[in-house]
Amino acid sequence: MGTKTVDEAVDANGTEAKSDKETPQVTGTEETPDGAAVTGAEAPAETEHEAEAEAEEQDGTEDGAPADEDLLVAAEKEATGVGQGAAAVVSAGLGIVSLTGSWVATVAAARETLVGQLQTSSSASVATQVKEVYGDAWATTALVGGLFALAALIVGVVVLVRPAFGAPGRPQAPWIKSVAWAGVSLGVVGLVLAVAKYSDLLLGLPSTK
Repeated sequence: MGTKTVDEAVDANGTEAKSDKETPQVTGTEETPDGAAVTGAEAPAETEHEAEAEAEEQDGTEDGAPADEDLLVAAEKEATGVGQGAAAVVSAGLGIVSLTGSWVATVAAARETLVGQLQTSSSASVATQVKEVYGDAWATTALVGGLFALAALIVGVVVLVRPAFGAPGRPQAPWIKSVAWAGVSLGVVGLVLAVAKYSDLLLGLPSTK
C-alpha cells in the first residue's frame, strides 16, 4: 500500500514539471497607470530624474539667500550713488555761489560799510575813509566768497575719493564724477579770485593821491 507505481510517479513528475512551466516568472517589468510597460532598466532612470528634480528644487531654495543678498547690495549701491550724486551737485552749486555772490556776502559787506562809517570821523583822511567804508566791505565779500569756494572744493574732492574707501567693485557713475569735477574746478577758480581780491591783487583800492 505504501508504494507508488511508475505511472503515478511519472504523472507526479509531469504535473510538477507542468507546474514549474506554468509558474510565472517575475521580471522587472512594471505597468504604469497609462498602460505603458516600464522595464527594470527604466525604473532607475526615472529615479535619477526624480533625484535631479529634487536637487534642482533644493538648489533653488538655497539660491534664495544669495538672491536676497544681491537685492540688498543693489539697494545699498543705489543709496550710495544717490548720496554721492547729491554731494556732487552741492559742490557745483557752492562753486557757482562763490563766483556770483550770495546774500550772506551782501549782508556782511553792508554791515562792514556801516561799521566803517560809524568808526571813521569826518576829519579822517580820504584814504582812511575809502579803506574803512569801501575797502573792508570788499574784503569781506571776498572772504565770504572764498569760504564758499573752499567748501565747494572740499565737497567735490570728498565725492571723487569716496569710491576708494567704499566696497570694491562698485564703480562711480560717470555723471557724478563730471559734476564733482565741475564743483572742484569752480571751487579752485573761486578760491583763487577770492584770495586775489582779499589781498588787493585784483581790483584793489583806487589811489587817493
